[in-house]
Amino acid sequence: MAQYRYLAVDEAGQERGGQLQAASEEAARRQLLDRRYHIVELEAARTSGGAGNGLSAERRISDADNPSLLGGLSALWAQQRSKLNNKELALFTRQLATLAEVAPLEEALRTLTRQSEGARVRAVIEDVHQGLLEGRRLADAMGRQRASFPPLFRAMVAAGESTGSLTSILARLADLQERQAEVRGKLLAALAYPIVLTVVAMGVVAALMIFVVPRVVEQFSDVGQQLPWLTRAVMTLSAFAASWWWLILLLLMAGGASFAAAMKQPEFKYRVDAGLLRLPLLGRLLRDLHAARFARTLATMVSSRLPLVEGLRLTVPTISNAALASATNGLVDQVRAGGSLSSAMRDADIFPPLLVYMAASGESAGRLETMLERAADYMEREFDRFTAASMALLEPVIIVLMGSCVALIILAILLPILQLQTLAGL
Repeated sequence: MAQYRYLAVDEAGQERGGQLQAASEEAARRQLLDRRYHIVELEAARTSGGAGNGLSAERRISDADNPSLLGGLSALWAQQRSKLNNKELALFTRQLATLAEVAPLEEALRTLTRQSEGARVRAVIEDVHQGLLEGRRLADAMGRQRASFPPLFRAMVAAGESTGSLTSILARLADLQERQAEVRGKLLAALAYPIVLTVVAMGVVAALMIFVVPRVVEQFSDVGQQLPWLTRAVMTLSAFAASWWWLILLLLMAGGASFAAAMKQPEFKYRVDAGLLRLPLLGRLLRDLHAARFARTLATMVSSRLPLVEGLRLTVPTISNAALASATNGLVDQVRAGGSLSSAMRDADIFPPLLVYMAASGESAGRLETMLERAADYMEREFDRFTAASMALLEPVIIVLMGSCVALIILAILLPILQLQTLAGL
């Protein structure tokens, strides 16, 4: 019996690593499949420490997850520092897909290592290249840099190597990465100006209430007349803000930290995410955005010849909305039981009707991946149009609200002056 080291993804989309005993690699693979694991890496264990970092997957994972181990913390910190960001991963995938069409994989990686300008990116690619030179498969070599290459990415690369279609799968992965980066860029660009405008407006109003209003209204403290109610209200708010601004800031920071901590609890996050999906307009926007990403990712995996159940299972960790992720987990169970994808999505009653209809059409025509991609394209175009229209309306709304607040403050200052002028005229 030989020892085999493995890295796999379980039904919940979590990485599982360790060692097992088996008579052969095929027997070890059957053991993992019996556990309903999707295999990412499987190789004979090295008894003398092996190459690379010299640690098994189980040891590396346990060290990173145990904060009491100094070595685990340092390894995790070093791994995070060398991680490829989304833009760098998309660029690397596109370049590798292009070079792999005309050159051996080892030569393509060596070329990318030489042309990479950033030391961090070069170190990641060099490590993958070294793993390839040691005789590992590309997916196994990428497993040496788990922070840069997520399980879904490595699973698709492994599927491409198994089916002999690595170059086409790398091209599809590059398309997927670039499209997701494009959607993120559009969302950030759409939100940047309203956010900056809102922050500036709140800063202007706060400065007026804390520094300007107290200096002006103190001139009316000895007039011997009752000030207008608007002036008194503004003076009260101004005095509170000037005296307790630090408490307001502290409460905001504490509230934000408490909310962030609560969002780490699965039940609370599920309730928040489900509530967001029920909001008018915004809920539909969020649902369509997440559904578009789900459809595009699943289409890429299906076209990469991964089984539908495996594709659904690996897609779950990519969905940030807990309600949609839970619904996708339900799809896995129904499809595994023999149901169709479209009927499972219809029963979930959370996915956009267009996506359900397109999935049903794709299943009946035998073109599921094509129809999923078309559904993703349509929902992303709808997201772009809705975002552009919403931001065009949101900007003047923020300006009007800011102008109204400033106008109220100015009116509160002018009313006592007009009152004194009236009394003086009498």
